[in-house]
Amino acid sequence: MKKLIYLSFIWGLFLVACTSNEKPEPPVAKKMMKELTIHGHTRIDNYYWMNERENPEVIAHLEAENAYKDAVMKHTEPLQEKLFEEIKSKIKPENESVPYKKNGYYYYYKQLPGKEYNVNCRKKGNLDAEEEVILDENRLAEGQDFFMLGGLSVSPDNKMIAYGTDTVSRRKYTIYFKNLETGEVLPDAIPLTTGSAIWANDNKTVYYTLKDDVTLRSEKIMKHVIGTPVEDDVEVYYEDDETFSVFIFKTKSQKYLIIGSESTLTSEYRFLDANNPEGEFRIIQPRVRGVEYSVDHFKNDFYIRTNLNALNFRLMKTPVTAPEKENWTEVIPHRSDIYFSGFDILKDYLVVTERIEGINQLRVISWKGGEYYIDFDEEVYTVSPNVNLDFDTDVFRFSYTSMTTPNSIYDYNLKTKERKLLKQQEVLGGFNKNDYETKRIYATAGDGTKIPMSIVYKKGMEKNGNNPALLYGYGSYGITNNPSFSLARLPLLDRGFVYAIAHIRGSQINGRQWYEDGKLLKKMNTFTDFNDCAQFLIDDGYTNSEKLFAMGGSAGGLLMGACINLRPELYKGVIAAVPFVDVVTTMLDESIPLTTSEFDEWGNPKIEKYYYYMLAYSPYDNVEAKDYPALLVTTGLHDSQVQYWEPAKWVAKLRELKTDENPLLFHINMDYGHGGASGRFEWIKETALEYAFIFDQLGIK
Repeated sequence: MKKLIYLSFIWGLFLVACTSNEKPEPPVAKKMMKELTIHGHTRIDNYYWMNERENPEVIAHLEAENAYKDAVMKHTEPLQEKLFEEIKSKIKPENESVPYKKNGYYYYYKQLPGKEYNVNCRKKGNLDAEEEVILDENRLAEGQDFFMLGGLSVSPDNKMIAYGTDTVSRRKYTIYFKNLETGEVLPDAIPLTTGSAIWANDNKTVYYTLKDDVTLRSEKIMKHVIGTPVEDDVEVYYEDDETFSVFIFKTKSQKYLIIGSESTLTSEYRFLDANNPEGEFRIIQPRVRGVEYSVDHFKNDFYIRTNLNALNFRLMKTPVTAPEKENWTEVIPHRSDIYFSGFDILKDYLVVTERIEGINQLRVISWKGGEYYIDFDEEVYTVSPNVNLDFDTDVFRFSYTSMTTPNSIYDYNLKTKERKLLKQQEVLGGFNKNDYETKRIYATAGDGTKIPMSIVYKKGMEKNGNNPALLYGYGSYGITNNPSFSLARLPLLDRGFVYAIAHIRGSQINGRQWYEDGKLLKKMNTFTDFNDCAQFLIDDGYTNSEKLFAMGGSAGGLLMGACINLRPELYKGVIAAVPFVDVVTTMLDESIPLTTSEFDEWGNPKIEKYYYYMLAYSPYDNVEAKDYPALLVTTGLHDSQVQYWEPAKWVAKLRELKTDENPLLFHINMDYGHGGASGRFEWIKETALEYAFIFDQLGIK
């Protein structure tokens, strides 16, 4: 009790200081030395104590950081409000998705004026039929600081839905069931899941994925029969390898249930006839380290995308009756210059998603012979399959966007090559895409590698070296940040900013090797690539180091931390969102979510060579007594992906050691997790804070 009274007293003094006319002083975290020893090497971590989520002293420190941030940014509150309203005013208050047809019904969602969440609806038979509201997320979210809907799946007889909800932002979903004929929500409630439930074809048996309560690893596939106690649910599959996670889905044909078990580098799948939920799952191909594959079904075969003897992946097929890889036959061969990223099967066509010279392409192959690519007229864009549930059709639905073209959905006739625009994201306030320009540019890395960047700016921009610029990056897990439209980016572009995405190694924009060259013992390429992109923007006259900002989140936050340790002088300011910055300590703690499943991404520091390599770039371990750019760091107390204490420790160490007077602000969302705020409009507040931080550093009023 004395401790709590003392903390309350200190907290009160800080609030008084922040409300006075004096310049607010940042919180100073106490230091408690902890020795961390492995491989005969000892690290001293003075802020290790911050990982005690329930410790009142930790919470008090986080709240003090928020109060300091609020005090420093108080003069920007009118600007934040202006930016919030500016972005919100571009969003159409009322919106409706493009309906898709499934099992006799058209499904879609609506967004209503003043409402944060979707209203999920359907119509039977045709779009002129009476509307049926199957789930109103706004009602489910009432009274909650956070709400996220998980999987929403309808039973084969169309009479019931399963859905998951998360109200903590820890990605622990509880699955519920609703009778669509009566509106009744059944008492069957299944906690600690991934949120999705997959129906067998008997309309009463569902399968779901159970998580470990501590590590949050998706580790079990369970079977539940509607109306029976959840305690009686049957374990169908348990993944005992802690580097793997499991999931379950249904093939497009609705004929098979598929259990997938995957690590970063290895896959394994099992299947069961969806008409026989009492049967046993049969393995398709036992796991072989380094062999990845994914599965769909058509007629009598499984179609398999795999990297087996194919760095950039290829397409195989195999009889359902004999699915092992010895029986795989090739449909699309491997190509060293083209990355094969996915496929959709129709009765008369195979539509393949490929990446050629860093740009997504749709390749149409007729089963009867002949093929072509769908043409697009922009230099830099992103195209991807949309919802395509039917086999017996010549119409293929895809999504298209670029950094100047709002998100668009098309129906494309594969036979006549006619395309029909079904919907394009509406931007209120007189947006004209022709006012902006986007293109692909290239920086040269230190080893001579050409690093692509997607860039956008308002037409008339002069390369005089004096434009404000924001450079964004990620560069991990093979995830590619595709160039796409962002309504929230317009306040930057309209104020003369250049915005660029650095497609650094660690993504797969140039194929699988691009990923391999940015992970494990080649991870440093990711960071030096980004800094080389920043240097190019300066050298080529787009901006200068007094007007260049950088931003990244999660593994992109690691990118930010590593880059400013290497070359802090390149940037005026940096935004590091939910940053993964305490790499070594986290990867040594297998109780932390994601750790074991990511040894193939970062390395296992219990192995000496990986320990010393990641120690050389881990942002927290490499903070030095030197000048750093202005920093805004964000996190969520309930973050399930990157624990809040990583940025908390990093900020504390930066405050201790950095030698500059630049602002270091730490924004902790005490109600949310990794993805930030939920809802249609709440996220804008954090975007407004980020932009206000940037504008404040530039003196933009």
